[in-house]
Amino acid sequence: MQTQTDKPATQAGTITIGGDLTVNRLAYGAMRITGEGIWGPPRDHDEAIRVLKRCLDLGINFIDTADSYGPYVSEELIAEALHPYADGLVIATKGGLLRTGPNQWPVDGSRKHLEEALHGSLKRLKVDCIDLYQLHRFDDKVPAEEFLGFLHEAQQQGKIKHIGLSEVGIEQIEKAQDYFEVVSVQNMYNFGQQKWNDVLKYCEANDMVFIPWYPLSAGNLEADKAIHRVVERHRTDGSPGSTEYQIALAWLLAASPVMLPIAGTSSVKHLDENVQAATIRLTDEDFQDMPLPA
Repeated sequence: MQTQTDKPATQAGTITIGGDLTVNRLAYGAMRITGEGIWGPPRDHDEAIRVLKRCLDLGINFIDTADSYGPYVSEELIAEALHPYADGLVIATKGGLLRTGPNQWPVDGSRKHLEEALHGSLKRLKVDCIDLYQLHRFDDKVPAEEFLGFLHEAQQQGKIKHIGLSEVGIEQIEKAQDYFEVVSVQNMYNFGQQKWNDVLKYCEANDMVFIPWYPLSAGNLEADKAIHRVVERHRTDGSPGSTEYQIALAWLLAASPVMLPIAGTSSVKHLDENVQAATIRLTDEDFQDMPLPA
């Protein structure tokens, strides 16, 4: 029998999405199991399958994906590796982006595209209803009532259980709530890039889950230096947390009780390392280097 130590993700605690989906608070983002540029199949198909299966061994029971990852590849691999899904495993996916080539992500919020995207995701994931479906972006070329209205209809039809949004501000969240209950917000957020602090606080006040993507800061030299100081301190005193990625994830877990970090990787070795972030307890001295959001 596996213990909590064997399943480190359980040590992050739990969070409940939409009132009825309770998951461990360190999750997996399945973007990186595709090819270079998030395009085409992975270089090592078998390793991708091992990564997905290993998630469950580690106590991860929330996996984030999108039809645009590959495109389609990430969802297909998830179904290949994990279907039929274990009780309590939540697969969240997204729609609203086109793929025209590696690292190309045009937005398409038209009803036609979202209908095709949703039906494709249902088929690839081999489910009748998606537990959490997130709008990848608001499309300023399309009236908001078109894509928000479609999501409301799909939820009423039982194709979507809960709805979330990605890369949105408070005004957009409130606009969406005229059509349906918003249960999650997935925005780029990390210690070195906290431009969405107002949205994080809004989520805390309104019982919404905040799913930060890109957990390791990039391009913020002062933030990188601060993380490195914390890493060196943990290495010196022998406490858990010897990589920048682990410390970045541990900071996110500490930053807010509504935070649900998604640790993405295409390697079992790195997945094992990343999930150990759930076991790290940052100290007051660490928070002097990496202050929590005000």
